[in-house]
Amino acid sequence: MVPNPILGVFLHWLGGLASASFYVPYRKVTGWSWETYWLVGGVVSWIVAPWVMASLFSRDLLTVLHQTPLSVHWWCFFFGLLWGFGGLTFGLTMRYLGLSLGMAVALGYTAVFGTLMPPIFRGQFGDLISHHSGQVILVGVSVCVLGIVFAGLAGVSKDKELSPEQQKEDIPEFNLKLGLAVATFCGIMSACFAFGLAAGDPIKALSIAHGTSVMYQGLPVLIVVLTGGFVTNCVWCLILSSRNNSFAEYLRIPAGREPGASMRRNYVLSTVAGFTWYLQFFFYSMGETQMGKKYGFSSWTLHMASIIIFSTLWGIALHEWRGVGRRTKVLVFLTLLVLVGSTAIVGYGNWLSTQ
Repeated sequence: MVPNPILGVFLHWLGGLASASFYVPYRKVTGWSWETYWLVGGVVSWIVAPWVMASLFSRDLLTVLHQTPLSVHWWCFFFGLLWGFGGLTFGLTMRYLGLSLGMAVALGYTAVFGTLMPPIFRGQFGDLISHHSGQVILVGVSVCVLGIVFAGLAGVSKDKELSPEQQKEDIPEFNLKLGLAVATFCGIMSACFAFGLAAGDPIKALSIAHGTSVMYQGLPVLIVVLTGGFVTNCVWCLILSSRNNSFAEYLRIPAGREPGASMRRNYVLSTVAGFTWYLQFFFYSMGETQMGKKYGFSSWTLHMASIIIFSTLWGIALHEWRGVGRRTKVLVFLTLLVLVGSTAIVGYGNWLSTQ
């Protein structure tokens, strides 16, 4: 299959839209503790959806996984386990910083580490900087980082302009210092997902050998990586449920918690959130195939930039920037402009590599 970077960028944008949107249904869940709805959605996003989608779009799934060396399974699972700590604290980042700032800071770290570490580990970095196409991609990564800096500055500017009461009106648990600390840890650990995908290259090769379309070769890898992430999140959620005595919430909403809260509605919203979360990597795995083998790792930058673009737009739609001054609005606009530009530059670099 001939790579098509333009299609790849579009698919990464779809993945970014899914990732930026998944938390919106969670905001409508009522009467449940965080650990309850996070685990319900997680079962869908990390267990059910990966198996269902890989079964539908790949060939001989069980045979491919059985033929995969145990060491490959281990490294994919291990990096997924580490990524789980990032995914776990990602929800906390949203709680303390909101969609716009939270995603910008967390994904900023993730973009840099997740994009640059795989080629450095594989010894490809020298080749990257010695070719024009690779240099263009590095410029795109740098522009992405600049956009993330603008997003962070917009958050700091917002913090200075709004009173604590205004901040908590749309983000009830807003806490800049705690949020930034959580987002930093979240971003670094979340980059492990990119390492897990890279470790799964032998699974992709086996999947293609069994007749799976190149476009869907990455879906079996997601099963293994996301299983690792599920273990981390599941253990922590169960610990919280034990500590907060919230196990009963899976069967009923505690009396007096919130009038009008509905169990069925909560399960539906959490399921939608979980499946939407999975779709980010469904589209990511397809987009990666269109960027070319030489600089496929640059897909991570495209994914992160796309998430921040759409999360910023969601933040605007949900009035998280309501009441800010002209300076903050300009920084938000620059964030969007620069990040869109970064995706175009990275896509152009990948196109050059295919010529």
